[in-house]
Parts: sequence; structure tokens; C-alpha cells
Amino acid sequence: MPIDVRQASHPQAARHFDTAALRAHFLIESLFLADQVNLTYSHVDRIVVGGAMPVARPLTLETHKALGQPTFLARRELGVCNIGGPGRVICDGETFPLNLRDMLYIAMGTTDVVFHSDDPQNPARFYLFSTPAHARHQTVLVREVDANALELGSQDQANTRTLRQYIIPGRVDSCQLVMGLTTLKPGNIWNTMPSHVHDRRCEAYLYFDLKDDARVFHLMGEPAETRHLVVANEQAIISPPWSIHSGCGTAAYSFIWAMGGDNQDFTDMDMVPMGALR
Repeated sequence: MPIDVRQASHPQAARHFDTAALRAHFLIESLFLADQVNLTYSHVDRIVVGGAMPVARPLTLETHKALGQPTFLARRELGVCNIGGPGRVICDGETFPLNLRDMLYIAMGTTDVVFHSDDPQNPARFYLFSTPAHARHQTVLVREVDANALELGSQDQANTRTLRQYIIPGRVDSCQLVMGLTTLKPGNIWNTMPSHVHDRRCEAYLYFDLKDDARVFHLMGEPAETRHLVVANEQAIISPPWSIHSGCGTAAYSFIWAMGGDNQDFTDMDMVPMGALR
């Protein structure tokens, strides 16, 4: 099970990164590889971002030296979202079927996690996001239709979208993990603008539902030192607490947002006035 370890970057250092360095530090270009669990460990809040795509065989979530624990979830919790064909996740012998856009919270202390696809011709694509944990909560499956749905934005600002909260206080108990999914309506391209930062937690974005020739221009960096990353379908961004995280696409798209840090307050944001962006 390959795992790529990324160090945290100071914002003053990131100001001097060229395109290659920005991509090396903050962009995860390859998540879904046939019959592999592919993980990136970031020292930004010690999150783990990854993908599992079982095709010819089931895949087991294994531990790694970077985690320093006998099992992956010995001191961690995990969010799983399926963005592919129907599949299932077996957690310590209990089976959870995941269809497209369903999300599963897996509790700390779960020993065995195994990923399956129902149809090898249309394999599941399980997106993984993990944070450190200090207590065991209940493993919970949240269907797309059961997530908290918020209709946001306006057509005039090209950001009409549906934001769905899956793993969030009041619906799923967790130690620090918060996770959801946003889908832009056709003809809309902007997300999270006006932008914000939240110094209390980091965030990761997985962009998907993009055609092969479509791209999202992800805006990052300190508000007065913005940079951008060009992101293709099913690529992910690690967003440190000091960075804005907004995107503008060549067409409509979806993205999974996931957070970990000091609090779970979804509204805890430090808004950045448009005039402060540089």
C-alpha cells in the first residue's frame, strides 16, 4: 500500500514556490489506481487523503510506518465517499453498501476495513479522508438523500450549487472529522467565492465530475499572496489553514470537502473581502 508523505509548508516559503513546487506540496494528482489503496500522508494536521479502487479483488486498508500504529484506525477515524460504481465496505465483519455519493464514517479502533466493487466493469471509487482521533464513536453510513442539503449561490454570480453535509455534528459524531460534497448546477463555475480561511483547521478538496478536457483553477495561498493550481478530474488539493480555497472551472463540477483541526464548527470562517485579495 503506497503512501506519499508530505511535509507542512510555511506560508512565507510557499510564496516563493514555482508551479512544480506548488503541485508537489499541495496537489495529489493520482488517487484511483486499479486494485490499489493509494494514500498521501500530510503533516498539515496529520491528515491522510487517498483512494481505493477494487477491480479484480477486494482491497484491505493496511497500516504503514508513517502512522506508527499496529492498525490504520488504532488512533484515527476515517471518512469514505464512493464516486464510482456500486460497492461495499466491510468493517470488522459488518457490511455497508455504498452507492454513488454515499458516505461512510468509520470509527477509531476498527481493525479490519475491506473495500469491494459490485461490478468490475464499473468499479467503485472510494475516496478516503482520515484524521487523528481520541475517542471511539459509532460507524455510520449516510446516503446522499439523507445528507443535510443547502441550496447556495446565484446564477448572476455563476455559483448556484447544492452543498450536502454528511459527517457533521448533529448528524454523525466524530472527534474532529467534518466532510461533505458540493455540486455546481450546469452553467455555474465558481465555488467558495468570496473566499475565506479558517486558521483552526485544514481542508482537502477532491474535484470530480469533470470531463477529460475540463479543468478547475484552484485558488490558494495567503489572501494577499494568492496562487493557483490547475486541477483535472479526480485530483485532490491539500489546503493548509493559512490558505484560501476557492475554485473556478471551465465547466460545472463537484467536489468533496473534508476538514480536520481544532473545532467542527462549519461556520467558523474568517471571510476575506474581495478587495483584500491580491
